[in-house]
Amino acid sequence: MKYSIEELCTKKEDQVFDRKSARKDAKGLSNHIVAFANADGGTLVIGIEDNGDITGIDAYTNNINDILRVPFDYCTPSVMVTTETVECRDKDGNPNHLLIMTIPQSSELHANQQDEVYYRMGDKSKKLNFDERLQLMYAKGSRYYEDEPVFRSALDDIDMDFVAEYCKKIGYSKSAEEYIRQNKDYIVRHDSREEMSGAALLLFGKEPQRFFPRARVRFIRYDGTEAKVGTEMNVIKDKIFEGKILDIVRQSLDFVGDQIKERTRLGNDGRFHTTPEYPEFVWKEIIINAIAHRDYSIKGTDIQIKMFDDHITVESPGTLPGIVRLSNIRTVHFSRNPKIARFLQEYDYVKEFGEGVDRMFKEMADAGLPAPEYSDNAFMLNATIRNGELNGELNDDNGELNGELNPALLYLNKSELAVYHLIEKAPQNSRQEIADQLNISTRTVDRAIKVLLQKDLIVRKGSKKTGHWSVIK
Repeated sequence: MKYSIEELCTKKEDQVFDRKSARKDAKGLSNHIVAFANADGGTLVIGIEDNGDITGIDAYTNNINDILRVPFDYCTPSVMVTTETVECRDKDGNPNHLLIMTIPQSSELHANQQDEVYYRMGDKSKKLNFDERLQLMYAKGSRYYEDEPVFRSALDDIDMDFVAEYCKKIGYSKSAEEYIRQNKDYIVRHDSREEMSGAALLLFGKEPQRFFPRARVRFIRYDGTEAKVGTEMNVIKDKIFEGKILDIVRQSLDFVGDQIKERTRLGNDGRFHTTPEYPEFVWKEIIINAIAHRDYSIKGTDIQIKMFDDHITVESPGTLPGIVRLSNIRTVHFSRNPKIARFLQEYDYVKEFGEGVDRMFKEMADAGLPAPEYSDNAFMLNATIRNGELNGELNDDNGELNGELNPALLYLNKSELAVYHLIEKAPQNSRQEIADQLNISTRTVDRAIKVLLQKDLIVRKGSKKTGHWSVIK
């Protein structure tokens, strides 16, 4: 991203932007370059002091030469940065230059010369401890947790009858035990002991939950559109699915399929058409993705499928893996557990690597429903799909289409939709009155109104001071 000189001096340092003095020790800069590469990438500007004063790089030629070598001499493996010098005037008004280093996000794990790993968190480059470093290695695929040996596991923990069925399916002609023994992905030998890998136990184990107690799926059905607690607890179904990966997939899909409602709609042809409230591929895909790609090294929680009247949210342990980010989730694919993903592909649950998320977006759009929503919170990835009922499209009693719906309403978030309906009901309300009635901030109201105006859903009538917003019919 291009910044003006003024922006380079005043922009707040954050996840993808930092600035340093040209006097900065070259080796010390390796920590920041490594941190950006291990996280989301970023821009590092050399020649600006912490207080925003421009001191430039022209007087520090030797140090700048050292700095230019940092990504190659002090980072392991090397980070392929791009550099640019830009003209500026320093704090004394003299002509000078700034060095701008653009660090790409990397699929590899990078360390400095002392073998220390840093990760960009907000406006800081944080040194990772051993556990954090290991977690990042799993996330980037430098190591796969499913390949790690499981303590006190043995060949006796494998269900050989199921392995035999799998061998027959994939055309493996030798015995089930030989398949496991010859497969380096499933058995780990060290010293005089052999242990099974996580993938072997999750896929073929007799009792996978003995080693991975939370490697399971929990389905929770709520009455209403939000989860309540205490005396207002609104859980009406709570079921847990355990066993091998294949068992969990089959049980989860079968059970959720029975919970999906059908909707009757009047089509353009004058006939009523019955369709499920969510496209089948979409709700199955978010469940399969969670099981295939969850972080099984996180042992304190399970996958949770939460079904509400208006949406389904699947919560999966683990952040987005590798270089996948919320901004590129439709086009970039990365398997956290490639053995498990490949296994599910053999059973046709994973169709083609990398196509699923993009197809979800397209199928939801074709069904006239809001796009899938993803959020990455702490160590949980949440995927949500909505059936349109919150937007007033459906009648709660019979599920039939209730009048004509403006398709643009389907793409509003909860706040935007609430503001829209309040304007529709009481157009004379001021922004402060809207905020008070909806119990939201005026800034949220302003953002919602901006979106509604952009989508041609409302219009301003009258003057700025005495006028009001009105819904466009």
